[in-house]
Amino acid sequence: MGSGSQDWQKGKHGERTRMPSQTTARRTRLTEADCALDAFRTLVEQETDAADHPTAERVEQNVPLYDSDRLRALTATADGRHEVRDELVRALLDGPGIVVLKGAFADPDVVDRATDAFTALIEEERASGTARGDHFARPGANDRVWNALDKMAVRAPEVFADYYANDMVALIAEAWLGPAYQVTSQVNVVNPGGAAQRVHRDYHLGFLSQERAAAYPAHVHRLSPVLTLQGAVAHCDMPVESGPTLYLPHSQKYEPGYLAWRLPEFARYFDAHHVQLPLDKGDAVFFNPALFHAAGHNRSTGIRRMANLLQISSAFGRAMETVDREAMANALFPVLLRRRADGVSEDWLRRVVAATAEGYPFPTDLDLDPPVDGLAPPSQADTVWQAVTEGWTPGRLRQGLRAGAERRHG
Repeated sequence: MGSGSQDWQKGKHGERTRMPSQTTARRTRLTEADCALDAFRTLVEQETDAADHPTAERVEQNVPLYDSDRLRALTATADGRHEVRDELVRALLDGPGIVVLKGAFADPDVVDRATDAFTALIEEERASGTARGDHFARPGANDRVWNALDKMAVRAPEVFADYYANDMVALIAEAWLGPAYQVTSQVNVVNPGGAAQRVHRDYHLGFLSQERAAAYPAHVHRLSPVLTLQGAVAHCDMPVESGPTLYLPHSQKYEPGYLAWRLPEFARYFDAHHVQLPLDKGDAVFFNPALFHAAGHNRSTGIRRMANLLQISSAFGRAMETVDREAMANALFPVLLRRRADGVSEDWLRRVVAATAEGYPFPTDLDLDPPVDGLAPPSQADTVWQAVTEGWTPGRLRQGLRAGAERRHG
């Protein structure tokens, strides 16, 4: 029996149970010494099997491409929705780590109105001298609007509601993160001549220094990717010459990748082997945040490549940005009431509430905010939904949200 009694222990009822061996135990710490390019190469050079993605239209450059209208038909039933969600999770976790949803935003007018709102934000910040740079590109290479979710909700709530009622965003966010997810958004415009970003992984550990990332145990490296879903919505047609994002399929599965992406040999490998997919306006790409990726070089002469970068966080994680969801909810509430009176579906309304209000009730002061009918007090989203269904006045919602915030903050 090999190592004999060292592999077994007796349970409290006398049964024998196998103990984990030294040879099969997972690493508890990761260092740069664990980063081996040969092992990485073996992992990322595998082919994506189309049979693993039966609802995809095709696999292109190792990436499954889905037709959103087909997904809408397949998810019309509860069983179909579960099957599609399961397939998307497998693709993001154990497959190539990336999917493209063609035609995710079916109405071009919704995208164009959001583009106008984003452009107005860019011009406003440029005029006020508060224009922002980027994480992984040189200053001036692009135009970036941080916290675009909050800003668009308050300035253009009608546009916001139509945009974030999108069913494909909700489908994949719920598949990857479950309910009560938190949406944040940053608009990125790469101007003609804008250079490519450096290869990187994303939030959480991807935004830490090498030393800080290494300080986290290996199980946190495994956990970090499942706390966030990365996405990008194309706000214009993006041919390859405009520099759509570069990806390295299957790289999200490399365990020490949060320490590897900064190493020169891994960056060189990415530069030589990445894939790049053109997108049409209204397409959306979603990927595991541990996937090696970088915005591409805009070699066009006239395309201002605009994407709305979605970072959707688990209810159990921390969103990257501080968002004034109380102000957003107050701004969106009249829109929700009007649209409900116009006869939009409950699902439509719930998707907008999910993108607007905080769906998780903690942390809170339980002396002031005790659980009601269960283990948790009502969340901000619960209050907004109650207000929508009961037809509160805007003033009553404003008071309810303020009282809830005061309870949560003590």
